[in-house]
Amino acid sequence: MILTGPQIIDSTTSGRIRISPFEVAQVNPNSYNVRLGSTLRTYQTDVIDAYRPNPTQSITLDSDGYVLHPDELYLGHTVEEVGSDHYVPLLFGRSSVGRLGLFVEITAPIGDIGFHGQWTLMLSPVRPLRVYPGMKIGQIMFFEAYGDIELYSGKYQRAAGPQESRYWHDVVGTM
Repeated sequence: MILTGPQIIDSTTSGRIRISPFEVAQVNPNSYNVRLGSTLRTYQTDVIDAYRPNPTQSITLDSDGYVLHPDELYLGHTVEEVGSDHYVPLLFGRSSVGRLGLFVEITAPIGDIGFHGQWTLMLSPVRPLRVYPGMKIGQIMFFEAYGDIELYSGKYQRAAGPQESRYWHDVVGTM
């Protein structure tokens, strides 16, 4: 079952969901709006290697915004730290942002129970698009979990800012 807006408020008040900063005005009928943070990260090589660390460049957004370009992957992050030890969070792009031609989080919307931190956003525009820090970029929904819960304790726990892929961590011992 998906949590409704009033249940998101109640669960945040009771501590079953943690959102910081939390603003009631960002609660929707069945989701919570999250905003784009002030840092983007891009990969610096033409070929990204899944089995090795890849160099990245950091971009700081200011009040003038920043133009995203097609054929480039931008890693952004949410302003909010969001997590729950009780519910499964899913993050999707807002439809109004999608209508501007920006794909947000299209391959990894599911969060793990027990993850707490800023969410990394995979941003991919279909045409040049100016984005701004603090703009509403996505929405997180919360679903009830059934069965035993094992809390997340992985490599992205307590993320702050955009996190580049650490996939290579998973394969180092298998090569």
